[in-house]
Amino acid sequence: MKKKKVIVVGGGFAGITLVQKLEDKLFDILLIDKINHHQFQPLFYQVATSQIEPSSISFPLRHVFRNKNNVQIRLAEVTGVDNSNKTISTTIGTFDYDYLVLAIGCKTNFFGNENLSKQVLSLKSTYDAINIRNHILLNFENILSAREEDKQGLFNIVIVGGGPTGVELAGAFSEIKKTILPRDFHRIDFSKLNIILIEGSKNTLNSMSDPARRTSREYLQKMGVDIRLEKIVKDYNGEVLELVNGEIIKTKSVIWAAGVTANEITGIPVNSMTPDKRIRVDRINRVSGMEDVFAIGDIAWMETPKYSRAHPQLANVAINQAKNLARNLKNMQRNKRLVEYEYKDMGTMATIGRNKAIVDFPFLKIKGFFGWLIWMFLHLMLILSVKNKLLIFINWAWAYITKDTSLRLILKDNKSRS
Repeated sequence: MKKKKVIVVGGGFAGITLVQKLEDKLFDILLIDKINHHQFQPLFYQVATSQIEPSSISFPLRHVFRNKNNVQIRLAEVTGVDNSNKTISTTIGTFDYDYLVLAIGCKTNFFGNENLSKQVLSLKSTYDAINIRNHILLNFENILSAREEDKQGLFNIVIVGGGPTGVELAGAFSEIKKTILPRDFHRIDFSKLNIILIEGSKNTLNSMSDPARRTSREYLQKMGVDIRLEKIVKDYNGEVLELVNGEIIKTKSVIWAAGVTANEITGIPVNSMTPDKRIRVDRINRVSGMEDVFAIGDIAWMETPKYSRAHPQLANVAINQAKNLARNLKNMQRNKRLVEYEYKDMGTMATIGRNKAIVDFPFLKIKGFFGWLIWMFLHLMLILSVKNKLLIFINWAWAYITKDTSLRLILKDNKSRS
């Protein structure tokens, strides 16, 4: 049987899982991504707050697939799909396929505000996490020599968005404010440092249960985080954040965690896309109105009896859609019955700091120390390599014992200063 050519676009959870699960003897695979590594997004916030090294959560794609001779990797951006000719256009040329799988994920949603997109800090890549770390550490260096009237903006760290990313960032910054930074900067009064969390709705952690929402607020408030609910950002110029209600916050640091929108690719029929640019797929992740083109992970909009508004954009969904599609592509080759996908809710979780986590299992709600242990264990299991699992575990254990890390490096070009 002649091998089929499969092009997979995107090396996130969905993309790498699919490539790992496709059978070598049935498929030749071309994996295309703009960057050369898989990024473990759930722990970006720990890189941003100097708790773990970027290399601990970044996995070179060529290393991941070094033992799969049927896999080729190219660094490029896909610019369009020509389904009639079964080709894709990229920044390095055109490639033909038998099956095309789009796993291109999402990007930060600035809701059309150009100022925000230029001025705020986002957290959608390892590079973004390093950039936040650099920016925050430089701010503390600048406080030491700043004029008194300029210090307020440096002392205010604003996080926009009360979902898991925003809550985890706020909790992490609050912890290093109390236990780590005062040891490094003896002449800074960290009682003046404000961690401000802005959320447009009535709750933090809106995707979780009511007890989780309440517990997250209680934890954050006890940690000194200034939570401002039902507040909407209007604009930001790099110095002043303006809210819709007219409220003004002086700040040099705004981290945007207020939502995502799908990455776009030309050639997808307009009626196959949702208003927020996700791609409509059937129960085997085939793109509506297209032949031999599939979409998996965050980009896919699949309506099912249990999820009429599509599945949540979670790593577990992406991984299991990829496994199911790998099974179905194999079944197509062997003329076997295709298996429809349905998400089995395994629960959601968020950590707010040392000994503080919230775990929402369908059958059990856990918080506090035991929730924190579960959160750590499940995240370690998702890390790709044994080496990196061990490195992260050692970092966490050391930080737990000493309440410190030694990862506060400012890594940037000296020719440019911010």
